[in-house]
Amino acid sequence: MYLDYFGLKEAPFRITPNTEYWYAGGQRGEMLAALLYAIGQGEGIIKVVGEVGSGKTMLCRKLVAQLPGSVDSVYLGNPSLSPDDMLAAILADLGVEAPESGRQARLAQLNTTLLARHQAGRRVVVFVEEAQGIALDNLEFLRLLTNLETATDKLLQIVLFGQPELDAQLADPRIRQLKDRITLSLNLSPLAETEVAAYLRARLAVAGYRGPDLFPPSLVARMTRLSGGLSRRINVLADKTLLAAYAGQTHTLTAAHLEAAANDADMQPLSGQAAARPALRRWAWPGLGLTAALGLLAFVAWQPLPSATPVKAAVSHAPPAPPAPDVTDLARQTQRWLAAAAPDTHVIQVASAKEADKAAVLLGSLNAATPQPVRVLHGLSQGSPAWMILAGEFPDREAAMAALRTLPTMPASDPFLRTVGKMRTVVLPTGSP
Repeated sequence: MYLDYFGLKEAPFRITPNTEYWYAGGQRGEMLAALLYAIGQGEGIIKVVGEVGSGKTMLCRKLVAQLPGSVDSVYLGNPSLSPDDMLAAILADLGVEAPESGRQARLAQLNTTLLARHQAGRRVVVFVEEAQGIALDNLEFLRLLTNLETATDKLLQIVLFGQPELDAQLADPRIRQLKDRITLSLNLSPLAETEVAAYLRARLAVAGYRGPDLFPPSLVARMTRLSGGLSRRINVLADKTLLAAYAGQTHTLTAAHLEAAANDADMQPLSGQAAARPALRRWAWPGLGLTAALGLLAFVAWQPLPSATPVKAAVSHAPPAPPAPDVTDLARQTQRWLAAAAPDTHVIQVASAKEADKAAVLLGSLNAATPQPVRVLHGLSQGSPAWMILAGEFPDREAAMAALRTLPTMPASDPFLRTVGKMRTVVLPTGSP
């Protein structure tokens, strides 16, 4: 493999969705914020449509990872399931090991389970992938599940992920009631040329690459045309292009390497809608300003409400502001901790900033829900020096992921997991430029 040859810690262009390689460009970040907000409202059915290989599964997994701790997720990935099998799968995901026999009995069992979750202050969201392959009668059955409710709240929310054929199905008048229940409809557009370049850089950086851009603009332009801007096709082309360059023992990627990759993958430029970047759907308001506002609302909605305090008292008796954290000293402490900690120890990177003073502001904005201890890492982030805010200390990925799911979503940040072993490769001496 070409990993050592290009200075990589792991393969950067695997097609298996891995949220550590989440790319927020191409409106993905705005979509994630809108989805989190809609789930926070707990109403209606949500639909996400995208071409094959556009990143629907990655978005789904990132969404599940970002849900607040009070939301339980259920995953249905097999479009051929019958209604009875759907009920059994949902019950199994909710911890019911022995589903009843018969549809009505299982529906009653599900209703009882959902009511118990609701009384405990929890909500349930069902994520359905490959929804375009579900028969119309079964889609209608999913809609009927959203009728399970109390006097004030729905007990179950559904998010459909599917290919463009899903829209054609929903146009069928036989399931018009389902279509009327859709409160948010998103279209996962292909990446534009500039976004493909940023996507390539981002994935290489996560994999440990620290050199100059490997893919020159001319190759990015050709790759965009060949891939149609679809992330899975980009990954296949990029991986095979690097392999072709490695076979030729050169670090300079050329058009010949890309063409060899395209030929090996039997990939030709896409035609029709898949090759064009669709216009923004109605949810993406002008300038995306409202989308960012929704992300902020989602963050606010999941925070505990402060107790009412008279304005006069807040002004006249406010305590002096605490001194700004000394990020330089914290970074030195982190260096010492990195040297001694086990390589597979996990932390959550909750935010980062290019300047130390901005990192201090970020530190001061953390709330009591942030996992402890909080550390500062001064190192390379996507090839540039940055001050990274780290939270928690976990013995394995599972424990870290459980903590990550409890974090509130902040529109200006995108928390993800890091390991001590990888952080050691990017750390910079404190005070270096």
